[in-house]
Amino acid sequence: MHNDDVIRTRENPVAAEGGVAILRGNLAPSGAVIKHIAAQPRLLVHTGPAVVFDDYEDLKKRINDPALGITEDSVLVLRGSGPLGGPGMPEYGMLPLPDHLLAKGIRDMVRVSDARMSGTGYGACVLHVAPESHVGGPLALVRDGDPITLDVPSRRLSLDVDDAELQQRRARWTTPPPRYERGYGALYSEHITQADEGCDFDFLARVGENPEPDAQ
Repeated sequence: MHNDDVIRTRENPVAAEGGVAILRGNLAPSGAVIKHIAAQPRLLVHTGPAVVFDDYEDLKKRINDPALGITEDSVLVLRGSGPLGGPGMPEYGMLPLPDHLLAKGIRDMVRVSDARMSGTGYGACVLHVAPESHVGGPLALVRDGDPITLDVPSRRLSLDVDDAELQQRRARWTTPPPRYERGYGALYSEHITQADEGCDFDFLARVGENPEPDAQ
């Protein structure tokens, strides 16, 4: 015997669909991930103005700055935290909320980043945006105030900015200089893949066979 509320049948699921969704759109051409089952329902379809942080240190310094004008409708954007930008795709994805909103009882906001987060995290956190900003993914082009739309039912994540404007921003964007000139850091930077490809060394996925160990 077992408790049907713990070990459930297919006819009595905890939720109508899986708790994780893959999003695509002009902000995540190669995809992004959201654990939507852990987000507040009001945020599953949401458009709001971006508040952009270039890295986690920038986020920590400015998240409580009143001059940013962050409201519960804002979309917090963290870039520079992907496989290369982190480096190592650190667990920054559950961006903190500003203290003044927490004091008002706000517990969730749309947050978008090329970072990752623990599976025990919660909130409307869009993660693993690919390509990451460090390699010129569209996340690198977002500016404060740009409207961003999250539409989980449609599996869409979009930067609602005119294509011509984005092309102009793209023309002005420059590749960040390499952090490492030798050693493991250089090897990592030259061969690590993007989130949608597994954040692994590209040569480990190379087609071919390894010889069997010598039986003698």
